[in-house]
Amino acid sequence: MDTPLSTIAVVGLGTMGTGIAEVLARSGREVIGIDTDEAAARRAVASLEASTARAVERGRITEEERRDALARFRTFSDLQAAADAELVIEVVPESYEIKQQVFRELDTIVSPATILATGTNALSVTRLAAESQRPERVLGLHFFNPAPAMKLVEVVSSVLTAPPAVEAVTELARLLGKEPVAIGDRPGFVADGLLFGYLNQAAAMYEANYATREDIDAAMKLGCGLPMGPLALLDLIGIDTARTVLEAMYSASHDRLHAPAPVLGQLAAAGLTGRKAGRGFYTYAEPGGQTVVPDALTPAPPAEEAAGRTVRSVGVAGSGTMASGIAEVFAKAGYDVVLAARGQEKADLAKARIAKSLDRSVAKGRLSDEARDAALGRITPAASLDAFAEVDLAVEAVAEDLLVKQELFATLDKVCRPGAVLATTTSSLPVVAIARATGRPGDVVGMHFFNPAPAMKLVEVVRTVLTADDVRATVHEVCHAVRKHPVDCGDRAGFIVNALLFPYLNNAIKMVEEHYASLDDIDAAMKLGGGYPMGPFELLDVVGLDVSLAIEKVLHNEFRDPGLAPAPLLEHLVAAGCLGRKTGRGFREYARR
Repeated sequence: MDTPLSTIAVVGLGTMGTGIAEVLARSGREVIGIDTDEAAARRAVASLEASTARAVERGRITEEERRDALARFRTFSDLQAAADAELVIEVVPESYEIKQQVFRELDTIVSPATILATGTNALSVTRLAAESQRPERVLGLHFFNPAPAMKLVEVVSSVLTAPPAVEAVTELARLLGKEPVAIGDRPGFVADGLLFGYLNQAAAMYEANYATREDIDAAMKLGCGLPMGPLALLDLIGIDTARTVLEAMYSASHDRLHAPAPVLGQLAAAGLTGRKAGRGFYTYAEPGGQTVVPDALTPAPPAEEAAGRTVRSVGVAGSGTMASGIAEVFAKAGYDVVLAARGQEKADLAKARIAKSLDRSVAKGRLSDEARDAALGRITPAASLDAFAEVDLAVEAVAEDLLVKQELFATLDKVCRPGAVLATTTSSLPVVAIARATGRPGDVVGMHFFNPAPAMKLVEVVRTVLTADDVRATVHEVCHAVRKHPVDCGDRAGFIVNALLFPYLNNAIKMVEEHYASLDDIDAAMKLGGGYPMGPFELLDVVGLDVSLAIEKVLHNEFRDPGLAPAPLLEHLVAAGCLGRKTGRGFREYARR
């Protein structure tokens, strides 16, 4: 049986082109690598030699398979070498002029049946196809970096692309062990179309001095389980490349969220394009390296910060999942905890929930019987907030309703001793509005834990314009004591995580509304192409569509950006009572338990 598309040319032997060539050569195909820079061709060969040697050492291929793969990869400096190729994949710089020149030359070289694929992630496939003499044979074939490891391949059709060409490369992607997603032509396609808007907002957040680069990156890694923070990822991608992608997206969408943040242009103009230059948002030990080194923007060590107040006992107000989780965190860390609910029965039930959680930790070998008993013994359930009279830190974890929280804080103001720190776990409400319900707003701070609190490492520390220095310092010290990672945020809607996460989720919904891609394709694209632990629709159904809509409304009301307006489909589903997993139906349907 003949191997489909057995001879393939790769034009452009940079990092991506070399990675694609490796995938093809190891799959048994004859690979013609073409680059006008002979040094790039030598690097590509050396890279393939090194990667296949590692594969042999790890037992993934045999020495004979390695020799065969190396023999199948030949390099040339002239496009004429592509004459016998059945498929040509260009991976040259993101420039219409450069790519169009490649396609014009290929038209005079390859056979009429040859498929021409562009590896662009930013430029219009349709525009590139229109310049070719065979637009029906032109399509997009977007691999993700590093190509040997990443499973996603976006197969992009223009209005001119013939279905047999799409079918041929889709089958090739499957044979390469990849997950092909078929989509139409628009800047960024699915994965980058969602990813780059998020990266752009992170750059704008940094530019506005809302949070440090370290805190922005830590928040998204620890709060969302992402493999890299957005600013570190921009450095890896290349700030100039990111700006090119965003310019293309903005020219098509005219959405201000896609208008490149000015800092991207400033860094690119200064030659600070990320890892490849040795400096971007971060500074690296050497150009092309990945080791970050301290620079003038690196935060001072904690020892140089102000000292906090002493905290020995903690009061947690609430009886739900979040309140129970927070109480468990403090008790396991050695703090005496008062868990206050609306009535003794609810408080006792909350403690019982903690006991079950601790039992699960013991069963999994994460906690000893003695540690479980000690933690549970530190928790005192209480029927009212009066039990907070002597606590050093009071943490509120009740319903996300401003009036409810203000009433609770007015009570805390009366019952808590002078000097006690009062913290709210709100994820979307203005902390200062809660603080003003007390006569001591300087003692009030946001302490936003993530669910489930025992497992999630991130805490967003939200300082208002009235919060005292030693109160912020106290929360940082407490976070370190309970083995959480604190990040500083200003008091504005969404803080760091939700302000970056929910516009991304909203844009995913808009893609479905526009019939650009399916739920399954979008979820697959973000998991396989972006390294996300969950696709956007999986996550929306877990969070709850009503909760998501409420956060979207808060963000839209705060920033008044039309691009942040909740997608109508989200509003319709909430109105219909389809709230996600908790109701058995959201974007998908779930079996009732």
